Amino acid sequence: MNWRVKGIIQKVLSITPAGAVINDALQHTFGSLRDFDGHVAGKVDDWSIITANLFEVGVTPAGRHFVEIGTGWLPSFPICFFLAGADRCDTFDVVRHMQPHVVRRLTAALTPYLAGIASKSQRPVEEVRAAHAALCRLSQLPEVLAATRIGYHAPADATATGLPDNSVDVVFSNSVLEHIPREVIARLMIESRRILRPGGVAIHSVGCNDHYRHIDRQLSPINYLRFSESQWRLWNNDFQYQNRLRPQDFIDLTKAARLQVILCKSVPRPELMASLAKFPLAPEFRHYPPEQICSLSVDFVVRKPV
Repeated sequence: MNWRVKGIIQKVLSITPAGAVINDALQHTFGSLRDFDGHVAGKVDDWSIITANLFEVGVTPAGRHFVEIGTGWLPSFPICFFLAGADRCDTFDVVRHMQPHVVRRLTAALTPYLAGIASKSQRPVEEVRAAHAALCRLSQLPEVLAATRIGYHAPADATATGLPDNSVDVVFSNSVLEHIPREVIARLMIESRRILRPGGVAIHSVGCNDHYRHIDRQLSPINYLRFSESQWRLWNNDFQYQNRLRPQDFIDLTKAARLQVILCKSVPRPELMASLAKFPLAPEFRHYPPEQICSLSVDFVVRKPV
């Protein structure tokens, strides 16, 4: 599909009554949820990366209180952290996407990954299998959420969680911050600092690439950087909003919230660096170093000072 076609469809749906319901149905029929098992496999891979980064900074999942920004259609990360021994996970989203039958399907689809979850979290595999087996016996969504100690808040504002000060061990997001306006990210970081315990961490995995490339492989992964802000407003939309921030922007926003950066992983793509001189960057992005333009993701961990 040409990326412009998807952009126009989502633009129209975003201003249409019941557009969110239609968009959800399209995601299940034509979007990322069409290949459900592949989608789950990708989420488990992403969870493994975030968990490895937590271990790298000395944070283990067992007994922790997590807060997720951006639940999406599946509570993949909260359930994986539950299986890894987490105490609780509160997950926040602006839209209530979660559906009971999809959650049951997710639980079953996690079966092949139990040994890997045990290994990544350093938890005995027998405990992970037992927790999963108990989960599979539940049929109602309230039962599943209660058993996994997941607090599902949607529609909700993650910049005002209502959680007590200094009450959370880990705040995290995966492929979410790139879809949030800069000023909202700033408020998210301030709220994270408020709810984190002293020494608690926030960990985020962010895609700094044009997401229209997911459906149009002919696009450059930085295609959206050729448009001025006024031009980009034509193609941007509420269902797949892209802020086009570069890796350093996210780091600067966390520092402004007085959070200490303790891990940052972002690697520029050599093929993009080699061709960048011929790429028509919009004026808004010409002040960035080439490495920032050509880095397509950033994974970072920040800590609330003790």
